[in-house]
Amino acid sequence: MGISNLNRSLWVFHVNTGSCNGCDIEIVAALMPRYDIERFGMKLVGSPRHADVLLVTGPVTMDMSAKLKRVYEQTPDPKVVIAVGNCGATGGVFYESYCLDGPIDNIIPVDVYVRGCPPRPEAIINGVVKAWAKLEKKEAGK
Repeated sequence: MGISNLNRSLWVFHVNTGSCNGCDIEIVAALMPRYDIERFGMKLVGSPRHADVLLVTGPVTMDMSAKLKRVYEQTPDPKVVIAVGNCGATGGVFYESYCLDGPIDNIIPVDVYVRGCPPRPEAIINGVVKAWAKLEKKEAGK
């Protein structure tokens, strides 16, 4: 499926919900000249109110749970959520820790999972492409 229906750039808001920053470093690597994900139309934005996609890293700590819900609610519909890394998908090495509210999908719905500890930039780019396709379907069903 081609990326043709959206006809605009994909604006992404990044949320760290308690990660070790390994996934965040790989996201930055995907933005750097070697991978240059911006050439495909992805752009990081500074506000969830401007975003099409939430890129969430880390297990969700108790402190971040309400904040993640608020960011999700501030993101306009249609939106897509990408969980980057094993910690975001399952809790990873922090699974059942006393300070976690759980993996991301316990707090907000997740559309795409990018597995790895940390995932490679190629996997993150693949996750963004899958999210873009899901966003196209959501826009078409409007």
